[in-house]
Amino acid sequence: MRSRKLISAITAVISLLVLVPSSAFARKHPSPNGRCAINMNVAPREIVAGESVIVFGRLRCAHHANAASQEVKLFHHLLGSPGFSFVQSTTTDANGFYELANADGVVETNRSYYVRSHGARSATKRIRVAAQVTLSGPTEGQLLTGFANRVTFTGTVAPADVGARVILQRQNAATGSDWHHIDSGVVDAAGNFTIVHTFVVPGDANIRVLVRSQRRNIPSESNVLAYSISQAQNPRLTIQASADPIAFGEAVTISGKLASGVNHPVTLMARTARQHGFAPVAQVDTNAAGEYSFPAQSPVNSTFYRVYAGEQVCPPPAPGKAACLVIRRVSSAVLYEGVKDVLTARVSATTVQAGRSVTFSGTVSPDHTSHVIYLERQNAHGPGFHVIQVSFVGAGSAYSIVHQLYDPGTKVLRVHIPGGPENQGAASQPFSIQVTPAPAATLMPESPENSTLPPEGQS
Repeated sequence: MRSRKLISAITAVISLLVLVPSSAFARKHPSPNGRCAINMNVAPREIVAGESVIVFGRLRCAHHANAASQEVKLFHHLLGSPGFSFVQSTTTDANGFYELANADGVVETNRSYYVRSHGARSATKRIRVAAQVTLSGPTEGQLLTGFANRVTFTGTVAPADVGARVILQRQNAATGSDWHHIDSGVVDAAGNFTIVHTFVVPGDANIRVLVRSQRRNIPSESNVLAYSISQAQNPRLTIQASADPIAFGEAVTISGKLASGVNHPVTLMARTARQHGFAPVAQVDTNAAGEYSFPAQSPVNSTFYRVYAGEQVCPPPAPGKAACLVIRRVSSAVLYEGVKDVLTARVSATTVQAGRSVTFSGTVSPDHTSHVIYLERQNAHGPGFHVIQVSFVGAGSAYSIVHQLYDPGTKVLRVHIPGGPENQGAASQPFSIQVTPAPAATLMPESPENSTLPPEGQS
């Protein structure tokens, strides 16, 4: 009999332990009417300085009614400050949902958050904040190699990060996803930087800077400037283009002058980034002034051009000999003709509730299947755009980018395909998207691919 009573008592204790969550023993729950738990979402998880985030989630209690009308307090931790400090608070709705729109105001640096309510605390979550970096330089178009043609790039970093390293990078992959270090500078006390650079290698040059912050921000890239780098002119045989760059489908005329060649044949040679060695594509004769002009060319990809001619040297005439002899071949500098992609874009909606998604879709010409493509947002302060999501061009050179928007207000977005050795990039027209507030119960966590940044590249 005693054995049966003992077994019954042990069974009752075990049943009670099963019914009580292990968290009940981890800490006390001061909420008067039962145990509660609270979750927290922060979106977007990656932003650029000057933007805002939204914090939302739900308080759940053993007694459902205890989750209603409870105060939720938000705390944050900033680099350089001890511990967490209170930011602001809100109140749960009848089902325990809560929302803090424009949480923490304007966010400038990396930080961590958690919330407390009715004796429960959420997990801590960190948001990554990039500095707003702008890059300025010569007008986009043609630049020349050589020290005499060195160029100056300037820019700003906000918030100012004195002493942070600024890395000048040039893109070097056909898919547009790789960058390498070509020069560097530092951020001064005013948040500015200057880099003077000499280009050596002709070709496509998509240029940006990457700022290596001192922990207050994540590595932050600037806008991209697109150039065509050609060799400095050979005065004995010059070469120039009627337009540079051109859009895919347009034509360009290559012309120039042979200093010592009247009515003399000249040959246009060409190659693309993926071809080895130049091949002849056209031949004409110079006119009485030594000038030449080839028939219009319509390259599909960005193309290197060079002109060859036999140089005429005219020594004093000798009895019985010709006045001029062709004694050696002369070549022009290498001209790089950029061909810009043609990008079409459309958006599924221009008004959307917070947390919902919009789809940007279109095509790229010529074919760029598997090439990286960006969704960009206009900077919060000043001109320019920054990347908010990285995607790739799909089969048939078509793309579709699905993006969730959270913070209410008007957002200006565009699609941008960065250039590469094969073609120069292009950007769509800007789209204004109105994001309206949404009930806390309808907000969904951010998808993993929603906030993504371009690769940092080699530094």
